[in-house]
Amino acid sequence: MDFDLSEEQRLLKESIDGLLTDSYDFDARKKYQKEKGGWSKAVWGKLAEQGLLGLPFAEADGGFGAGAVETMIVMEALGKALVLEPYLATVVIGGGFLRHGGSAEQKAAHIPGIIDGSKTFAFAQLEKNSRYDLGDVATSAKKKGAGWVIDGEKFVVLNGENADTLIVTARTKGAQRDRSGIGVFLVPANAKGVTRKGYPTQDGLHAADITLTGVEVGADAAIGDPENALALIERVVDEARTAMCAEAVGAMDESLKSTVEYLKTRKQFGVPIGSFQTLQHRAADMFVALEQARSMSMFATMAADFDSARERATAVAAAKVQIGKSGKFIGQQSIQLHGGIGMTQEAKIGHYFKRLTMIENTFGDTDYHLRRVTDAGGLV
Repeated sequence: MDFDLSEEQRLLKESIDGLLTDSYDFDARKKYQKEKGGWSKAVWGKLAEQGLLGLPFAEADGGFGAGAVETMIVMEALGKALVLEPYLATVVIGGGFLRHGGSAEQKAAHIPGIIDGSKTFAFAQLEKNSRYDLGDVATSAKKKGAGWVIDGEKFVVLNGENADTLIVTARTKGAQRDRSGIGVFLVPANAKGVTRKGYPTQDGLHAADITLTGVEVGADAAIGDPENALALIERVVDEARTAMCAEAVGAMDESLKSTVEYLKTRKQFGVPIGSFQTLQHRAADMFVALEQARSMSMFATMAADFDSARERATAVAAAKVQIGKSGKFIGQQSIQLHGGIGMTQEAKIGHYFKRLTMIENTFGDTDYHLRRVTDAGGLV
């Protein structure tokens, strides 16, 4: 498999790395956390100006027609900088639903706003007892004339506090855990009956618990088939998992670099602690774990071109397993090698570990994805 970047992809990497180097150091990130919604509208505007918000969309929709590799490049850079802006929620997930299931009218109504930075999205999927089962949906969508009435509760909705539009999974028929009878609906966040309770998450991002009480939407709110949208949901979520794998690689890469730099500068007994062979071995083990994660992230990215949906899903699950294992190992080693300073809010290394932990538990933890791989007959 050829993992070399093309000239255009290398330019993209240089562009996003340069932008974040200039505007996203750790002190700047702390300032952005205090803004409304927990992220910077100015930085979001810069991402739009550079065309990064339009990368995955077709040229016919105003985008650049980029693929999974370009998303991987961007997400890895966002992971290195611990970016707070809702690229995952809006471009990867929100944009994914529109690209794969949206009608021409839905695309025309929403994609231009994503590309120019004027609209952000949130995926309202997780419910009180659903855990990682995308088909466990109790929120209901009942027909009312040509439209729908949605009732239910969603929890830990990433960017839910600040999003303009919600993408809500709701059951149109059947029992709570049936694979059929699930729809996906576009709901204005300010619609009557929508209540949002926002809060910061452990990794510095913001989420919301959302209650939908008699929320009325039109027939044009349904993305794709309102009775058989689970396959669409699974596809978009697997793309989100792949993007998060790349983000995690970026966070692990920066964690390793910061730790090695600390080993070179922190002195004990009059010499840098990096001169101690035991600590060198631990840093080497971290490097191996990083490269394992990077390889699996690339594998999941390349799996976007697989013809078989089952093979794509298994590849993503395998990548998520390795990302979870590597992220935990590198995060723990980074904290330990930094010593007491690594436990403080002032040191950025702990924030990388927090983000890696959240990634590991989003859309399925390591144990969940290990079961997916073994059920599919694969080995990790």
